[in-house]
This record gives sequence, C-alpha cells and structure tokens, in this order.
Amino acid sequence: MAGPTTAERGARQQESSGPPPGRRLRLPRLRTIIILAVALVLLAGGTLWVLYGSQWTRVERVSVSGTRVLTPDQITGAADVPVGAPLISVDTDAIEDRLGRKLPRIDSVDVVRSWPHGISLKVTERTPVLLVEEGGKFVEVDDEGVRFATVSKPAKGVPLLELTVSRSGSSAASLRRFGETRLVREAVRVADAVPAAVERDTRVVKVRSYDDISLELTNDRTVAWGSAEKGHAKARTLAALMKAAPDARHFDVSVPTAPASSGS
Repeated sequence: MAGPTTAERGARQQESSGPPPGRRLRLPRLRTIIILAVALVLLAGGTLWVLYGSQWTRVERVSVSGTRVLTPDQITGAADVPVGAPLISVDTDAIEDRLGRKLPRIDSVDVVRSWPHGISLKVTERTPVLLVEEGGKFVEVDDEGVRFATVSKPAKGVPLLELTVSRSGSSAASLRRFGETRLVREAVRVADAVPAAVERDTRVVKVRSYDDISLELTNDRTVAWGSAEKGHAKARTLAALMKAAPDARHFDVSVPTAPASSGS
C-alpha cells in the first residue's frame, strides 16, 4: 500500500502546527489596543473632572504684586476674579481688560494661574513724567502722553506742563496741524531727553508751538529747546553749555550745533 503523497504530508503538518504566527498575534494586539483606548478615555475623563468638577483646582485666593500707588484691594476689586470657579475656566484676558478699563493708572498687568488654587496679578503702574494743573488739582501724564490720573498733591520732582498755545499766528497754525495731544507728546519727548542733572532742576516744560518748547529751571534759569527733534544732541549740548557758563541764566540749544547762553 502506497504512503501519503507529499501534498498530503504538508497539509497534515500545517494542521498539527496550528494557525500561522500572524493569526496568533492578531487577537492579543486587538485586546491591547482596546485596553489602551479605554485607559486613555478614563484618563481624559479624570483630567476633565479634576480641572472642572473637583474642588482640588478651584480659585481660592488672589495675590497682587507690583503696586506703588494703587492698593491690593483696589486691584482685586477691579479685577473681579471669580473666586470658587474652576481655575482652568478663568478668562485671564477679560481680567486684564477690566483692570485697564477701571484703573487707568495701570500700564500693564500679567494675569497668571498659580496652580492649584490661585490667581496672581502682577501689575505695572504708569509713572508720571509731567503734570497738568487743572482746577487746583494735577493731572498726571506718562511717558506716552497718556493722562491717567488726577491727584490733589503733585508728585515730587515731576515738572508742570504749560500749554501756552496762542489761537492766532504761527502758534495757532501749529495747533491746527498737530493738535493738542501731539503737542503734549512732544513735551513728553523733551522731558525724557533732558539730562539727569538738569531734570532735577526742571520746574516747567512750556509749549508755545511744535517748534517752540522751553524749560523753566530753578534760580530763574530758562532753556530754549525748540522742537523735540534731536533730543539727545540737545541734551549733550545743554550739559556742556551749562558747564562752560555756570552763571548764565538763559541757554539756547534749539540749534544744537550753534548753542548760546546769556545773562549772569
């Protein structure tokens, strides 16, 4: 009797060895994928619950730093941070907008989430560089020409701004062309450019027109500055001129390459 053929022996061997390796691995891989997917869903759900549903990450305190004139109570009152709300849901941009709108003295504020329970408000206040006297009080003007606060007592060492623009002649033309806001900014530019030694003695920055800005110093001294252009050159020239003529009462640096001094 003849034995099994080669084909029959191959078929029997395949049956005895079971399914191919690829088939054996397919089911465990599928189980692993399902387990990982379920774990990810549970992790995401748990994270969302911790951030939005639990008491572990809710706003419990608001801290304030960087204030000089404003008080922390003023800052927190204007910020209106929703205490008790999920920390993740706090709209930091809205808080910044409220503070800037309600407290013009604030130049900028950084609203930071301090996990797990805090909101931190890091404030930068505007600094006055000029004062405008109005009705016995003083309006503070910052280095961008922004009028941001009215105070009853002027800040020490901050000069007054006098806009003495005539309604006729060249001064009127300057006012029509540039506007009062621009002229105030030009005065700020001059105040920023004044040398430190002169800044301490500056009492008034007077603006008659765009090209006619002057300084009134202590001891009845005056400086004809001209426009705010070439401020650094004028500052250097003024410092040298005052050193060369310490007893002079009037200094002219409107043309920095041709300065002049007079009086004694």
